[in-house]
Amino acid sequence: MHEYIIDGGFPIKGTIAASGNKNAALPCIAAALLTAEPVTLHNIPDIEDTAVMLNILQSFGARAENIGKNSWKITAETLTSTTIPPELSKKIRASILFAGALIARCGKAEMLPPGGDVIGRRRLDTHFLALTELGARVEINGKFLFTANKLRGADIFLDEASVTATENAIMASVLAEGSTIISNAASEPHVQSLCNMLVSMGAKIDGIGSNILRITGVSELHGCEFAIGPDFMEIGSFIGLAAATHGSITITGINPADMRPLKLGFSKLGISWNVNGTTLSVPSVQELKVNTDIGNGTPKIDDAPWPGFPPDLTSIMTVVATQVEGTVLIFEKMFESRMFFVDKLINMGACITLCDPHRAVVTGPRILHGDNLVSPDVRAGMAMVIAAMAAHGESRISNVYQIERGYEHLVERLQSIGAHIERVTV
Repeated sequence: MHEYIIDGGFPIKGTIAASGNKNAALPCIAAALLTAEPVTLHNIPDIEDTAVMLNILQSFGARAENIGKNSWKITAETLTSTTIPPELSKKIRASILFAGALIARCGKAEMLPPGGDVIGRRRLDTHFLALTELGARVEINGKFLFTANKLRGADIFLDEASVTATENAIMASVLAEGSTIISNAASEPHVQSLCNMLVSMGAKIDGIGSNILRITGVSELHGCEFAIGPDFMEIGSFIGLAAATHGSITITGINPADMRPLKLGFSKLGISWNVNGTTLSVPSVQELKVNTDIGNGTPKIDDAPWPGFPPDLTSIMTVVATQVEGTVLIFEKMFESRMFFVDKLINMGACITLCDPHRAVVTGPRILHGDNLVSPDVRAGMAMVIAAMAAHGESRISNVYQIERGYEHLVERLQSIGAHIERVTV
């Protein structure tokens, strides 16, 4: 096992390149099963979650060849299994993404309930709704068994704008007979990436980027070469890190369109940046003062489906708010356990009132002090890294496996911009 040792209180400064979007890479890896021809994916982040997805893919008999930095060639010419190994299914929630692809390609998929972050109830009903509408049968008996003789297009209205359920529905629909409409579809950049990849493979998808997708099934898909876009969750984390440590950072390889919802959220904390093409720069001189609502009301940073503020960044914003003058309400609507990590921030000196499992009132700025921390999930773990780097003194963070599931070569990259951080074996 490993831990991070962080000596805080030092501003970061330097340039860092954005990694590929983890949440786009995972469904795109699954989608490679939809063709017997080779699929080449570029800008795949070198993280634990993508390694697990590639291992699952290979367990079906597909080949995955690393052909260069962050590039993989996947060939699923012959599939010898449609069962996800239990030990791999438990490691990652995205294992559910293989269901749509396997049903479309082979008519069958079998798996244990997926694992992943423990951040509250994460229902799978929307996946079952979408796949059964398309003609699949679902048996639940300690495990999930999906079967289908033939998938047929349908008019589907999702009961929530679930990202992974939308992606499963898309992958099942592109080879289904007839036309499919997916209403209340998720429209995040990673969903758009999956759609664009499938179009490059010969799929017919209209409405990409909206919450209504119209898909005309085709008889087969061909191979493709596709590049994953930048990870705006990671970019938002680094922006928060620069602000919380009173430092500066330049991030290359961004997509400016992805940053618009983030800009609205960060601006409520007096944080801004400059964009020049695909390069984003956060200056060291920031106001770092809460911008109150009209009438001097307490502002709210709340998450919502895209193009709302991303749920995965509410943990980051909670930490950043401890270093900003004023009071702000953080309202995380989706997961009832995500905000429980604030107890550790309070122990470090933060002024936070946890109103209920979803809402926290943060007043700053407060001087934080180093502490021993445990990473509960990917984003709260990164939030703890930011808190430790903003704090005075030394912090130790354990269970860093959770952080490294979503952040590529984090320690080395942070060291390159001045962070006093080490990864040690315990």
